[in-house]
Amino acid sequence: MSRIGKLPISIPDGVKIEVSDKNLVTIKGKLGELTQQVDPKIKIKIDGNILHVERTGEEKEDRAKHGLYRALLANMVKGVSEGYKIVQELVGVGYKASAKEQLLELSLGYSHNIVMELPKEIQVETTAERGKNNTIILKSVDKQLLGQVAAKIRSLRRPEPYKGKGIRFLGEEIKKKAGKSAASQ
Repeated sequence: MSRIGKLPISIPDGVKIEVSDKNLVTIKGKLGELTQQVDPKIKIKIDGNILHVERTGEEKEDRAKHGLYRALLANMVKGVSEGYKIVQELVGVGYKASAKEQLLELSLGYSHNIVMELPKEIQVETTAERGKNNTIILKSVDKQLLGQVAAKIRSLRRPEPYKGKGIRFLGEEIKKKAGKSAASQ
């Protein structure tokens, strides 16, 4: 049995879970509402404030989906009750970010500024303190969408290995390489 799949999911107060007859799971909480279509071979049972995910078959695909859907549902429960947050920092001279509603404008050393329109499910804010790197703070109830948007922003200017300039996640360690001068000695 799947180690992840057999773990129960505790449902916090204020979170409501509805399972339709076509295995469409809707989770509502104080921060929002998320839906997920679940494979018909996976059964969802709710006992009071505990959610169990069970599979009907023992095929390899069923075992794989068992853990997958349990993890997706657990992320949804946490998202609608607590929410998710990703902080990215811009490292480099002149790298700036500014947010206005759902538009994120980035100045990353290119000849032009990059303007991204973010999905309405994501809240964005930027901070710029003197002497510190500018930061982008992304918040959402949908972990999957939040990670996808953060990865897209990071891909606009990946951290390079020589000086470490670029967009990185807060606390991310960049393995730096030695330059040419170190190799000739």
